[in-house]
Amino acid sequence: MIVSKYKQSSNSIILQVKEVSKAFSYANGQASKNHIVLNNVSMDIKESEFVTIVGSSGCGKSTLLNIIAGLDNPDSGIISVKGEHKTSTDPGRLVIFQEGALFPWLTVSENVEFGLKMAGIAKDKQREAANRFIDMVQLSRFADSYIYQLSGGMKQRVAIARALAMDPDILLMDEPFAALDMQTRDMLNNQLLEIHEATKKTILFVTHNINEALSLGDRVIVLSPRLGNIKREFGIGLPRPRDIGSPEITVIKRQILNALEEDFQFARRETRAETAQ
Repeated sequence: MIVSKYKQSSNSIILQVKEVSKAFSYANGQASKNHIVLNNVSMDIKESEFVTIVGSSGCGKSTLLNIIAGLDNPDSGIISVKGEHKTSTDPGRLVIFQEGALFPWLTVSENVEFGLKMAGIAKDKQREAANRFIDMVQLSRFADSYIYQLSGGMKQRVAIARALAMDPDILLMDEPFAALDMQTRDMLNNQLLEIHEATKKTILFVTHNINEALSLGDRVIVLSPRLGNIKREFGIGLPRPRDIGSPEITVIKRQILNALEEDFQFARRETRAETAQ
């Protein structure tokens, strides 16, 4: 288990999201309407910061992450990494999804080496990096195992090792542990904190689980589907591991729940109004 003092991240801004908006069209009877998912969202992320993002379904968490990663384009606004405007994918921003998107016909080592191979890295350097990060996620015994032989939690550890091997500036994680049982999830959260402590990577982590957000994040950002924007931000100036039942965490958790409940009640009123029409 990680034991570390709380340390403020560097003052250096690595990621800037500037007035990003995104809407999707949908059919409503014979008419087509736009659903605004993100509405002028702006945020600054510091180098080495671990930021968690929560919000009810439809608030734009995954959409925002995909735009930051370059997997989707905003309707307006800018994504900047280290001061450079980014409009497409690159190895500096890698996403880990709920499903690790691993190659089942390759071994653990071959999966971790894959991105390095595509980048033209020398074979000995591929193996050196793969061994380092496979060891970091505690899967050295399974380096020659195939993906189908692994549990769900082990597969996600392979996905993390593969991403780290590419040495990204920013690691984007979209509910990576949501499909796992609670015990495995807690274990991987602790392991992720150890990796963050060792690598100092900047991490944006999307989750529906408020306890997870509070355990992991230096900062928790609450997105609102009603606003299409950031509703609240909470700095968590506490050492890890954190006691989720502590008075300090309980106060913040109650505020987050209240913010989410406001959006839930608003959504219910909107649904009733549409039904009554």
